[in-house]
Amino acid sequence: DSRCACPRASAVAPGLTSVEAKPGAARPSGCAVPALPSPTYRTRYAPSPTGEMHLGHARTHLVAWLRARAAGGRIVMRIADLDPPRVRPGAADAFLRDHEWLGLDWDEGPVFQSAPERQAAYAEALVALAAAGHLYPCTCSRREWMELASAPHGEGPPRYPGTCRAGPSHPERPAALRFRLHGPTPRFDDLVFGPSGGTDEGDFVVRRADGLVAYQLAVVVDDRDQRITEVVRGADLLAATGLQRALFAALGAPAPAALHVPLVLGKDGERLAKRNGARGVRRYREEGLEAEELLGLLGASLGLVPPGSRAPRAELLERSETLVEGLPRRPLTLTPERGDA
Repeated sequence: DSRCACPRASAVAPGLTSVEAKPGAARPSGCAVPALPSPTYRTRYAPSPTGEMHLGHARTHLVAWLRARAAGGRIVMRIADLDPPRVRPGAADAFLRDHEWLGLDWDEGPVFQSAPERQAAYAEALVALAAAGHLYPCTCSRREWMELASAPHGEGPPRYPGTCRAGPSHPERPAALRFRLHGPTPRFDDLVFGPSGGTDEGDFVVRRADGLVAYQLAVVVDDRDQRITEVVRGADLLAATGLQRALFAALGAPAPAALHVPLVLGKDGERLAKRNGARGVRRYREEGLEAEELLGLLGASLGLVPPGSRAPRAELLERSETLVEGLPRRPLTLTPERGDA
């Protein structure tokens, strides 16, 4: 059967339109739901093409590769290009080249979130959520609600105070769509950090006022449609997992297991980030570092090989049985010997 197997919502809410798959059309690259039975283990890489792959990305993607290959599973390459103004030309291709150089291969994709087929899937998820009463329009600016949320006596980070729950506060403005949370986020057990979730995060945006789909919704729809069984990503996204579990439940889909990898920090003690000019894997390669040297550095940071080792992928895979148990729980700093200037 060559037709797309993505779930389609039938109800249409005001302001949203459903998109039908064309019968008999070949499955596009953006709809990664193969007809063959799914292996037990499925994960994904999901780089955002807003800059270069840095050591934090490489370390997390190595963990995903080891988990999948040890389980005989499959990896989807997903390109998280939801926000066109932030996408850098050529960045997606650069990520793929860095993966190939490191030998961190994949089995399906690349699947671009900007592809029309994926955008259609997100739109239909919004239709389904709206029809079930999970969404409401919000016209508050971030500055407005942050001022309200930052009132004295609050605990924890600011959260949306529900200003538009009863109706848009500024009906003349374009509206975002928020997901209505009923109490704390679902609890879950992270494979590294243990019991997580169960926090009061406030209602969150699933479609921005400019019409762009929010990350929280897109990642859930993609994980559902691509039948991901375990999400491996950086610990900076641990807090978002509870929000995403609420969306999985609302869409009637099982949530994948979660494994959040502790962050890699720069020399300044801040987490590596593209916006902070973190050194890219490409630069290490161009300055003479070999792939097995960089894999050895990453493997040592995961407790798989001694520091200073050169480590082929096969050696890391042989030693990966204790990967999760031996993974350091705290952020760390990584600096290859070459390219350190």
